Amino acid sequence: MAANPDTLGRPVRDLRVSVTDRCNFRCPYCMPKEAFGPDHPFLPPHRLMTQEELKRIVGAFVGLGVHKVRLTGGEPLLRPELPAIIRSVKHDLKVEDVSLTTNGWFLARQAAALRQAGLDRINVSLDSLDEATGGRMNGLGFKVSRILEGIDAAAAAGLPVKVNCVVQRGVNDGEIVALCEYFRARGHVLRFIEYMDVGNTNHWSGSQVVAARELVERISAAFPLEPLVPAFRGEVAARYRYADGGGEIGIVSSVTEPFCRDCHRARLSADGKLFTCLFASAGTDILGLLRRGADDAALGERIAGVWRARTDRYSEERAAILAAGKAREKVEMSYIGG
Repeated sequence: MAANPDTLGRPVRDLRVSVTDRCNFRCPYCMPKEAFGPDHPFLPPHRLMTQEELKRIVGAFVGLGVHKVRLTGGEPLLRPELPAIIRSVKHDLKVEDVSLTTNGWFLARQAAALRQAGLDRINVSLDSLDEATGGRMNGLGFKVSRILEGIDAAAAAGLPVKVNCVVQRGVNDGEIVALCEYFRARGHVLRFIEYMDVGNTNHWSGSQVVAARELVERISAAFPLEPLVPAFRGEVAARYRYADGGGEIGIVSSVTEPFCRDCHRARLSADGKLFTCLFASAGTDILGLLRRGADDAALGERIAGVWRARTDRYSEERAAILAAGKAREKVEMSYIGG
């Protein structure tokens, strides 16, 4: 059964699955420590999808046309059975493209096992090469050097690596060229992400957004860039190659150049709720349906029905919503993954 497209004609092709809502970092743009302190009520173990439950729900998405699955968190490397989950999704469900997003803190010691389990590629979040700035941006002063070691270990294990960098004006935008220089020398794709108003706690301000156009101009002044055509329909990052052949970069421009009308991505929280947008206010409880005895066909029908009704295009509507003073409660990114 293939899912009907949503109300804007967008089929579901890409699924992001949170395997835990916990994270060891407290990045201010995602999970600020004043909001996610020691007493924050993270999900108890019994509310998380088990490995078998996750497999069944993801399998329902695969039946609807999903061929790319990205495992996220929180921080997914905190989930002890992560390699087994990867193996199940890749080999049992035969998902074409299985990837992972991580902050990289535990990556050096886990990279080989992830690759052996069947992981196809990995994205590592790193916002600065400077220890002081990096520590400020991860919220707890964790060392950048250890994350770089994790990236090296992933590459040594045979995993293609992309590096995700959230750019905030006045915080780390002075490092844009240095980051390009470092990662192009190592053959890794660097993706710059505009600072977004995810969740409700990151004190987002449009004045801190470094627009995609400015990023391209600043990088091109040091390393001339040439635009690349999308590798597939709905590709999130606009891609550019270095004119000298030194690799490529990507830019995710959710704020200044929204791409909602070609978004084919669904999100599944660690407790099995389906969210149809990163900026959604509420999700649909798929795990509860499964635990009440629903068979695979019923799971697929429920997911397909939610997707057909999808109208989300928050990034295209953001300016009008904020201008009207209608800012709304949004799910936290750490709960459903980026």
